[in-house]
Amino acid sequence: MIALVVLGIEVSPAHFLVTGPILTAVPALAALTMGPKGTLSAAAAALGVNVTTATYNHAWGTHQVFGNLLGLFLVSLASVTMSIAARRHRQGEFDQVRRVAMAAQDVILRPVPARLGPVRAASLSLAAEEGAQIGGDLYEAVHTRYGVRLIVGDVRGKGLNAVRAVAVALGAFREAVHYEDELVEVANHCAAALQREAAVPGAFDQEALMEGFTTALIAQVPDGPVVHLVNRGHPPPLLLHQDRVQALMPTCPLPPFGLEDLITDPPAKPERYPFVPGDRLLLYTDGVIEARNRDNDFFDLPRAMEGIPASTSPPVFLGLLQLQLIRHAEGRLADDVAMILVERLNEEANCAY
Repeated sequence: MIALVVLGIEVSPAHFLVTGPILTAVPALAALTMGPKGTLSAAAAALGVNVTTATYNHAWGTHQVFGNLLGLFLVSLASVTMSIAARRHRQGEFDQVRRVAMAAQDVILRPVPARLGPVRAASLSLAAEEGAQIGGDLYEAVHTRYGVRLIVGDVRGKGLNAVRAVAVALGAFREAVHYEDELVEVANHCAAALQREAAVPGAFDQEALMEGFTTALIAQVPDGPVVHLVNRGHPPPLLLHQDRVQALMPTCPLPPFGLEDLITDPPAKPERYPFVPGDRLLLYTDGVIEARNRDNDFFDLPRAMEGIPASTSPPVFLGLLQLQLIRHAEGRLADDVAMILVERLNEEANCAY
């Protein structure tokens, strides 16, 4: 804009005004808000105006023109150098914040054991490329006297509020799974813990209190060939049976944690689905199915699951899913990703263990 104004002055009757110092300041001003490429482009634009106006006004050979060019060169060189240094500094701060965030997430989200009673299991967590704040994905799998109990959830928002909510939800789940007979009560225990935390003054900022909620899927794999599910507004799990994928949609949808006022008829029992030996169940967060490519197409998770050989182990299965997801998103995930895969073992394998 400044370069255009100067160009207008120089080709007008007011060309007698001294505009050289103004053009010299263009790259310095650009370095305040633009990166190295933007600063270099601004310097090139200023140089183009200088050359154009000097030619138009037949001013070549004067000390003023060469002084303007020399000043522009020196300021441009300093501005680009400072812009590069500033970008490296910002990137260093970003990387440090990201490392701290990932360390905090690793403390809260412990790895899922490879073997839990009647199932083999694996977990996967991927951080989004955009932004440095830690996300709100959570997962856990625990072997209890009631069977293997699992949770996958997603706290709305990012940053410290999400970290607090994740820690509260997982703490409540890890305690309740060992003492609550009914899976619905485990979900209620998590919801109550989040409500108590939200009621503590200063625990969450006002915006988080107004907009915050947590989607969650809680599952139980008992010894029998079934799986019990309580879905609180979360994407449905995918059951891989004989190389075909089925979404286990809830028959009575429930709202996420934090929106209990919307529940008019709370269920007393979880929903039951067949889960026989050889079947695999995938619990995941919406960062998986909402990943897009450059054509704005969503990631086809069921198709990706059906294309993986059944003989692969759960960790390899998730690794292949990860490769397909990253390839689809072209290396840049817009949201964090969490997945747990469990495979029902046959009775012989279970007894051998």
